[in-house]
Amino acid sequence: MKSLLLTGGRVIDPANNFDAVADVLAVDGKISAVGVGLSVPAGEVERVDAKGLVVCPGLIDLHVHLREPGQTAKETIATGTRAAARGGFASIVCMPNTSPAIDNPGTVALIHDAALDQGAVNVFVTGAITRNIAGEELAPIGSLKKAGIVAITDDGHCVQNNELMRGALKYARMFDLPVMDHCQDYSLVTDGVMHEGYWSTALGLRGWPSAGEEIIVARNILLAESTGSHVHCQHLSSAGSVRLLREAKQRGVPVSGEACPHHFTLTDAAVAGSEKFWAADGQGISGLPGDAPKPSWPAYDTHFKMNPPLRSASDREAILQGLTDGTLEILASDHAPHCGYEKEVEFDYAPFGITGLETELALALMQLYHSKRLGLPEIIAKFTITPARLLRLSKGTLSPGADADITIFDPDRAWTFSREVSASKSFNSPFLGWTLRGKAVATFVGGRKAWGE
Repeated sequence: MKSLLLTGGRVIDPANNFDAVADVLAVDGKISAVGVGLSVPAGEVERVDAKGLVVCPGLIDLHVHLREPGQTAKETIATGTRAAARGGFASIVCMPNTSPAIDNPGTVALIHDAALDQGAVNVFVTGAITRNIAGEELAPIGSLKKAGIVAITDDGHCVQNNELMRGALKYARMFDLPVMDHCQDYSLVTDGVMHEGYWSTALGLRGWPSAGEEIIVARNILLAESTGSHVHCQHLSSAGSVRLLREAKQRGVPVSGEACPHHFTLTDAAVAGSEKFWAADGQGISGLPGDAPKPSWPAYDTHFKMNPPLRSASDREAILQGLTDGTLEILASDHAPHCGYEKEVEFDYAPFGITGLETELALALMQLYHSKRLGLPEIIAKFTITPARLLRLSKGTLSPGADADITIFDPDRAWTFSREVSASKSFNSPFLGWTLRGKAVATFVGGRKAWGE
């Protein structure tokens, strides 16, 4: 038998309400025991000293764009999963807006096979709600479920036809699948490129109103309430969305929501450049080491263009409050890589999206833990057991018999994010050059080290 023994770390397992200095023993890829003075079976043993570090279930990111098949100039399953491992993630969930879209069992099988062959971490697959993510005709949801998808979503797009969306929810309930929705009303958003407000006017850029998100959040709440199907609202960005979700959950509606670090770290002032951002929002970034220089960037930097867009300081505060009070139960990256030349154009013409797998843990620790909004167990739960329960995954726990997916991280380590330390194929991140606080040290998948310093 091959064993893995992690000793002396602060073991935090929210699924079992465990938080203590202890050892973790894994045997043949499964968790064997958590405790002190564990008896190690005979055979090969890999020992890891985790003293002074946090040991937790392998982190899960349920919102990742791997770009394969069809867009491998931006990212591949191999590079994307290596980036995930470096960020501390043992499992990721890939979105279906590939080329071709993941709207048939054959493409699901293709990704599963490639992930087994090339992936550094576990890869779970979502299927499209509609054929070719065109919003016109339902995809074969039953066949996709049989092929092994864990949810349906048209992420990157939003189903505008309410009756079609209602039908999708009914089918999803039949097949016990959660529906994840990118909330965007096209008739309101039109050709907006940044949050509609003071800065869009000052910069002369077309505005994207918060209502363009909130109307679809409200629609999803009504449909979830009437069908009984669970709807998960992806990458929420506005105060109104958080308020709607909070009220719906208080009524017992089967809905949930996620937040991305860029939406609770930055604001729309960032599009005006670092000088304006720090002047308008100088207290926005928590947890920066005292001697860390403030990062610098120019106005109209397309690395700050994402969908949904960065919003106002009050929106950011609402997202943070939603994470704090449990309205938003899940943290995710919306890792969306693009080629460098695609972003090196005028702001209007650049694609939406940024990378995030390697920075999201640090940003979450800075904005939530180091700011004293949440403790480590609450943050880890949003990266582990909560997404696992939403997607019915047997992950996110250190219970005996569970897969030995384990993350070790240092919540206090200061480090600089740069191209040299990134495993992703793309570098479209607004956080390049930033000094961050909190870093993954090692990631284990099935008891095997996927990455480690």
